[in-house]
Amino acid sequence: MFTVTNGSVEWTGEGQTIRVDVWGRDSLRVRAVAQGDIIDHNYALLPEARAVPSTDVAVETPEPGMVILGNGAIRAQLNEVCDFQESLGRSRWRCHVRIENAAGRVLVNEIGDGGALDVRARHFRQLSGGDYRVTASFETATPEHLVGMGEYQQHLPDLKGATLELAHRNSQASVPFVVSSAGYGFLWHNPGIGRVTFATNVTQWVAEQTDQLDYWVTAGDSPAKILEQYTAVTGRAPEFPEYGLGYWQCKLRYWNQEQLERVAGEFNEKKIPLDVIIADFFHWPHMGDYRFDPEFWPSPASMVQTLRDHGTELMVSVWPQVSFSSENYAKLSGSNFLVRSTAGSQELMAFQEPASLIDMTNPHARQFLWETCHQNYPGVRMFWLDEAEPEFGAYDYEAYRYHAGPALKVSNIYPQRYAQAFFEGATAAGITPLNLIRCAWAGSQRFGAVVWSGDIQSTWEALRNQIAIGIHLGMAGIPWFTTDIGGFHGGDVRDPNFVELLLRWFECATYFPVMRMHGDRRPFENVVGGDGTPRLRSGAANEPWAFGREAQRIMTWHIHLRQKLRPYLRRTFHEAHTTGLPVMRGLFLHYSDDERAWLTNDEFMLGRDVLVAPALAPRTHSRLVYLPGNENWVETNTERHYRGGDSIEVEIPPEGIPTFVRERGSITPTLWRHAPHGQKI
Repeated sequence: MFTVTNGSVEWTGEGQTIRVDVWGRDSLRVRAVAQGDIIDHNYALLPEARAVPSTDVAVETPEPGMVILGNGAIRAQLNEVCDFQESLGRSRWRCHVRIENAAGRVLVNEIGDGGALDVRARHFRQLSGGDYRVTASFETATPEHLVGMGEYQQHLPDLKGATLELAHRNSQASVPFVVSSAGYGFLWHNPGIGRVTFATNVTQWVAEQTDQLDYWVTAGDSPAKILEQYTAVTGRAPEFPEYGLGYWQCKLRYWNQEQLERVAGEFNEKKIPLDVIIADFFHWPHMGDYRFDPEFWPSPASMVQTLRDHGTELMVSVWPQVSFSSENYAKLSGSNFLVRSTAGSQELMAFQEPASLIDMTNPHARQFLWETCHQNYPGVRMFWLDEAEPEFGAYDYEAYRYHAGPALKVSNIYPQRYAQAFFEGATAAGITPLNLIRCAWAGSQRFGAVVWSGDIQSTWEALRNQIAIGIHLGMAGIPWFTTDIGGFHGGDVRDPNFVELLLRWFECATYFPVMRMHGDRRPFENVVGGDGTPRLRSGAANEPWAFGREAQRIMTWHIHLRQKLRPYLRRTFHEAHTTGLPVMRGLFLHYSDDERAWLTNDEFMLGRDVLVAPALAPRTHSRLVYLPGNENWVETNTERHYRGGDSIEVEIPPEGIPTFVRERGSITPTLWRHAPHGQKI
């Protein structure tokens, strides 16, 4: 049975309700429930984005049992089918959903019942408590290339054929939005744990626990158009602050105020520009105190001001873990502001101390966290939101429960709400928010999240993975990406092989949205308190001058180059704010008709006009570079001109990686010609 209202079509029958709504330009939202009413979850989709001009919306009933809902360039065809099922001895009613573009090309099409197979496109399996395990199965578009879905530690340029876990882990961020070269974008609007398979015979989405099926589809003639429409309904990144465009310095860990101020002072003395320096974790007395330990940080407010006077912002690490010995534990536990274990012990993680977790799905808990940090870190306007998956001691999602529901049902929204806490708090306090976070979900971009790729290894494979991760994360709507330059685990400053990797990573990261140094370097440094008790250790020095004179020269040159790129970066970040386009881009974004552009995973573009071809293996002296499009490219090192549409062999000097600019673009190769102080790289 169909019910048609303004901008929506609803069908009921056989215990199911299916509703298709107009939701943004050229876009539709599809929801289905088993024996219940449609639920208005606003996990990522903005309710206000639903309104579109009525002239774009049309409803047709070309024949009995068929309704077509059109919205600009997209339309959904709902077909009511009644057939006699002999095994049941009665007729059975079904509704099939097919989504096409305006030209009639099928974009998303539910599978049929398979005749005697009797399969279901929407399979609701009852769970105890009233929720369901839901599987949605669709025919696959062929041929197509798929990009997006967030951060997975692999270097696949094309996700077609892949199976992905819909869950967060340290160094994995599941953002369930995918863009197809066949002209559509698809958002799985469900924050529960699950999986997706992009097979050649079926596309299948699974939610292990949910109350309804919920997805959103948009039609567009280019990846850029699809991203623009997606970010219009899930939110766009705010304007990027000027103080984050340059170089960020970090290590595990600056463990006292004198050390951090001394490092910042050396940058100033050596005339190396420094936008941000970071005080990493365990600067606190106990995890969950959310303040500096006065033994090691006697006057943090004056430190913040001294740094700012020299043009450097302080970023402070925050963990959602709260140790049982924290001064805030009783308040948080007594207010039900903590994630609960349903399996007995409330020890959800025990790094250094047994701890629980703040429940970011609880708005009152989010308010408490922001207000505590804002009060206890005076003058600080940048926060490093670590452990944002969140990282449990064991990823047994069935064992945990949030304010918003069971972890199996809602866990993936945690990092989005974490970012929301600091974005909304800072905005209300008149601070331009810019926060680093270790995970993301759909919609995180609207809360000003700089997403980094977690605690990755210091390997060439990990470096290669960062190219694909940055591209896919951007196509999932998250335009601000960064990585630990040199990797996090395993780097030894005494090892020349690691220094080579670090330099190549540094050269590559010069062109990432955020250029940020970090890592847990060997040899380690032991830390002892005034009472003689051991504290969390620190790693080796991680500044440009810590790796030898030649390494310092190369790093310094690239930091200065980053400064020269600021006007171009500013324009590119503004474009992300106004259109949703990522800062770091796959070649296909602007050359979607080029098949090779979809399959290139060892190059990327910074904005529209800069193409970067990193060195991704040790002792690499040359490499092939594919130049897309039917236009000229200029190599910045030699200023030679090349025609697009083919691969060329280029040399890679130790001091820099191949970089090209569009001949008629907004940036000139002379920017690379000379280093500051007249030094040629």
